[in-house]
Amino acid sequence: MNELDNVTKLRNLDWEGPADLERRLEMPRRDFLKFCAGIAGTLGLPVGAEAAVAKAIESAKRPSVIWLHFQECTGCSESLLRAEHPTLEKLILDVISLDYHETLMVAAGHQAEQARKDAMAANKGKYVLVVEGAIPTKQNGVFCKIGGHTAIDMLKECAADAAAVIAIGSCASWGGMPSTLPSIPGADSSPTGASGVAEILGKPVVTIPGCPPNPYNFLATVVHFLTFGALPAVDKLGRPLFAYGRLIHENCERRAHFDAGRFAMAFGDEGHRKGYCLYKLGCKGPETYANCPTLGFGDAGESNWPVGCGHPCIGCSEQGVGFTKPIHGMAKMLNVAPPLQFPRISEDVGKGAGFASAAALAAIAGAAAGGAVMLAKNLGLSHEAAELQKAKDDKQQAEV
Repeated sequence: MNELDNVTKLRNLDWEGPADLERRLEMPRRDFLKFCAGIAGTLGLPVGAEAAVAKAIESAKRPSVIWLHFQECTGCSESLLRAEHPTLEKLILDVISLDYHETLMVAAGHQAEQARKDAMAANKGKYVLVVEGAIPTKQNGVFCKIGGHTAIDMLKECAADAAAVIAIGSCASWGGMPSTLPSIPGADSSPTGASGVAEILGKPVVTIPGCPPNPYNFLATVVHFLTFGALPAVDKLGRPLFAYGRLIHENCERRAHFDAGRFAMAFGDEGHRKGYCLYKLGCKGPETYANCPTLGFGDAGESNWPVGCGHPCIGCSEQGVGFTKPIHGMAKMLNVAPPLQFPRISEDVGKGAGFASAAALAAIAGAAAGGAVMLAKNLGLSHEAAELQKAKDDKQQAEV
């Protein structure tokens, strides 16, 4: 049965009365339907799916969620705390049943661990397991213990009877920051052997990478499970396609400047102040898959993400890019580049060039300079270069 069939099936469910819904969610009916439409749109569901989402939230039993914390900074939970549609209390009291979360729950010690076990037993085969943080593997996982159990053992125990496993954040997805190799000659792993959830369980899981990821990517994934009884379509790395199906570069608000060859060359220069492309300052958007440009963080405006604030993307959601490549290092262009007739964005630096080769190169460059003037203008290697060229043109025009 596909998602469209599920939508049709859910349309036949009984609706909760509008007054009951407003009272339970403390949300006007109109705002609630806007929220459902937003979730459906984010997931790329067919027309009419917003009604299915609404019915599922109104009438379906709230799924039990067990949320584990391992080797991390709690940034993913902090991001969730700042969600506004719905706010956290509506999320955990009316959309899901958050039965175990070390940061948010009142219980502590043996009471907290008993609450986890009780929730797992009562919802066997039906609960959603969310994992935040990497899992240390060196020395039998001694670097992270909870209630006397290692992260490895706790993860395997909780995953055994889970209906779905979601790794939230880059740490849980593939190791993230804790998996970074130390600057020690010959080092082949992090000090704790930090690993992702899928690697420990030996099976695919849904991953929502980011440092932290947008909370709505997690929320949309859970609502999809609540609505259709299945997790959304994912790529080969387990990332939901609705959120990680396109490169950041493809939807970046600075993309037009890239296409026109307008780049900021230094922080604070005129090109930077004018919002030019940050590629030459190390932006990893061209090799990072995420929906950061199209889904704002924290409801503080669509520009509330690194590139929107004037800082290059560091590729935090992409293994092998975030926390691995230098922040100032330029990204690999995966599928979008300037036209071939333009000079390359970044020329490779030659090695061992002598005086003779330099002189020959200068002669070739001089001969080609006349034909390259217009191309150089179009590419706009930097704002400074454009301004200098304009001043030169104005001077020549005045002399004529």
